[in-house]
Amino acid sequence: MALSSTMYVFTVRLADADRRVYETLAMRVAQHPSESAEYLITRVLAYCLEYAEGIAFSKGLSDPEDPAIAVRDLTGALLCWIDMGLPEAARLHKASKAARRVVVYAHREVGPWLDRLAGERIHRAEAVEIHVMDRDLIAALVSGLERRMEFDLSVSERNLYVTLGDETFSGTVEARRITR
Repeated sequence: MALSSTMYVFTVRLADADRRVYETLAMRVAQHPSESAEYLITRVLAYCLEYAEGIAFSKGLSDPEDPAIAVRDLTGALLCWIDMGLPEAARLHKASKAARRVVVYAHREVGPWLDRLAGERIHRAEAVEIHVMDRDLIAALVSGLERRMEFDLSVSERNLYVTLGDETFSGTVEARRITR
């Protein structure tokens, strides 16, 4: 018997001073049985950090042809392909041809992955944005993960401040690039 997804409900009060975005986001997020809690939290934070009109989670791991998160215009055209983890070069190549902007959010060490990508064929590789999430921040949020979660997320100069209950956690988002 196949395992089913676990549903989470997140309410995030977002104050992103870097982009001047101040919203309360209500998200229903399905966690696939093979998806780690770290991956789930990274997806939720990426959604918040990329929040714009037309943003949506994809069907997830059940539809590997789609990005984890997409931003589309009113006509349905793909504006931004947002992926998680350490996608293969072929996926990044496809993404760069499909969308004007490609962003990857990673929650693990990216050094060996970036070294591997350096010699691969990736359309507009220099334009792919890579953001490495602070592992301690991800771990702190995973330790407090509940099916219904409410927290405040403040962003200032690529620093994240998350207030969850009585505790505040902080971490950075490190920008990286694919080098040739």
